Amino acid sequence: MQNKIIKVHADDNVAVALTNLKAGEQLTLEGNTYTATKDTKAKHKIALQHFNVGDEIIMYGVLVGKASRIIELGEVLTTENVKHESAKVFGKTETIGWNAPNVDKWKDRTFMGYHREDGQVGTANVWLFFPLVFCENRNIEVLKDVFENELLHKNINKHRLLLRSLVSDSGEDVPEEIEDTRVFKNIDVKFITHQGGCGGIRQDSELLAKLLAGYVNNPNVAGATVLSLGCQNLQIQIFKDALAEINPDNKKPIIIYEQQKSGTVDDMLKGIIKDSYEGIKAANNIERKPAPISKLKVGLECGGSDGFSGISANPTLGRVSDILAAVGGTAILSEFPELCGVEQELVNRCVNDEDGKKFLDLMKAYEKSVVDAGSGFDMNPSPGNIKDGLITDAMKSAGAAKKGGSSPVVDVLDYGEYIHKPGLNLLCTPGNDVESTTAMAGSGANVILFTTGLGTPTGNPVTPIIKVASNSELAEKMPDIIDIDTGAVIRGEKSIEEMGDTMLEHILQVASGEVQTKAMALNQSDFIPWKRGVSL
Repeated sequence: MQNKIIKVHADDNVAVALTNLKAGEQLTLEGNTYTATKDTKAKHKIALQHFNVGDEIIMYGVLVGKASRIIELGEVLTTENVKHESAKVFGKTETIGWNAPNVDKWKDRTFMGYHREDGQVGTANVWLFFPLVFCENRNIEVLKDVFENELLHKNINKHRLLLRSLVSDSGEDVPEEIEDTRVFKNIDVKFITHQGGCGGIRQDSELLAKLLAGYVNNPNVAGATVLSLGCQNLQIQIFKDALAEINPDNKKPIIIYEQQKSGTVDDMLKGIIKDSYEGIKAANNIERKPAPISKLKVGLECGGSDGFSGISANPTLGRVSDILAAVGGTAILSEFPELCGVEQELVNRCVNDEDGKKFLDLMKAYEKSVVDAGSGFDMNPSPGNIKDGLITDAMKSAGAAKKGGSSPVVDVLDYGEYIHKPGLNLLCTPGNDVESTTAMAGSGANVILFTTGLGTPTGNPVTPIIKVASNSELAEKMPDIIDIDTGAVIRGEKSIEEMGDTMLEHILQVASGEVQTKAMALNQSDFIPWKRGVSL
């Protein structure tokens, strides 16, 4: 029979309800018996001891809050009786060792990827269109309409067919599947628009240049068409310099048009279409070839998290992260506001002392900017998080950090910096889902794993995003956006190790083009740069 409550770490003084509990219900855990004092929803936490005001609340083995009033044994924890609190960190105190997992079954595995001249391997083959400044968004949208209608999907999508049937009052059934009639089968064409490139401080444009350069250098990108107005802050040379800093020997074709040097819009668009078509046609000739699993660069993301995320989906990603680190692959842990409270462990996992210092400096600077704006990391949990059991930022963070497994931290990167070292990398990004996934793709992720307990439809223009449900109820309710269900861990039917192996098998299928992610099927391509500066 499934346990009704679970203690995540031996040092914890709270437990997670695995099912809905009734007031007065008897609960057994580790030979002790507890009584639920109130009706408690699944995913929420109950006290395993009596708490006086100010007593520390421990979960995942770390401080996640303090009692703001007396909490009785067996009582549910809420925002009314718990306040955010996290451990203070002053620097590296030790070097944490690592027992690497046995990877005999994985070390010789391969996937079918797109090999680039710089040694990176893509899991997709994308020709990317983007502007250097928001003034060119309209031209990007025109090009999107032209290329998508003529190269990608000539048939009208089913939602347009539904509206057509309503307008005509024909009563015709709308087909569930629309035939794919793309001209080129081995290349995808994607389009990015944004609101940056001018009008803010110069640092905003420089950061955007780094991000866009990272997208061009991403192994999933075969080439790019770049539009510039001409007078904007983000000049063409700034973009070229950012790309050269990441990859001085870039060999990918990049087509750049500057409108203020091109005459009429019509003449410019004709030139762009002709040049881009030739580039796309050539990129279509690139074929998938076997690549070692060490060529995977996997981004680790969570969004719409619930009280089960930290005990099912996120540890599953942690298992995948550790396997990749052990075989020479790469994992990227971001969302710095959601690492609040676990800084000490991460600092102690840093291979180099300099990286530990850089991590803490980035965290402190980030938190100061938030406080100066009148907020704080403690405001990170969303209403949905709180409703589903994540009542403090430290509690949310401790569960979110499980995505990074237990391997050493080989590098710490600021926003816009590119991944160069295999192993676990920390990347400074916001907790905002799309800003974070946007940054990870810009830092070189060729696959992104995205855990969720409540459901989220996020995708990315160049990198496949695999959605991972923390509970089976979500997977059953939203099967169109969920790729993997880790609910079997909650039910006790699978271990984290077994679930991680299942996950990695699915990643290899996606990386080889054998399976399309749900986000790809829904054509979800979200792109939001993080704007650190103040707009002038």
